[in-house]
Amino acid sequence: MTGTLSTCPCGTGRPYVDCCGVWHAGPRYLQAPTAEALMRSRYSAYVLGLLDYLRDTWHPSTRPAALEPNPPDLKWLGLDVKRHIVQDEQHAQVEFVARSRLRGKGQRMHETSRFVREDGRWLYVDGDIRN
Repeated sequence: MTGTLSTCPCGTGRPYVDCCGVWHAGPRYLQAPTAEALMRSRYSAYVLGLLDYLRDTWHPSTRPAALEPNPPDLKWLGLDVKRHIVQDEQHAQVEFVARSRLRGKGQRMHETSRFVREDGRWLYVDGDIRN
């Protein structure tokens, strides 16, 4: 599926191959330069069903044992990054809203995610869901 994408799902408006595709394409994927870039690439990975990428960019202390693929009738509709807060060189937060539709019903996930940088790699730790 990634070979047919033109615009990146993360909402930057850039071509996928020049945006999140860079991070998904191999060993460099563990080196997104900012927590926001990692969060956007993780959203795109959810859209594209790249479960290995999601696991590899999740901090081992909070990483689930397994990830389930998207339900066949789930459609991702968009991502809106609200804030990217750099707390220090090793910690950051990204607030975002991700929209989707499942079985014809719209859904909205508003989260403030926490990221940590270890050995030069940003990793998703966890997040607080907001209503």
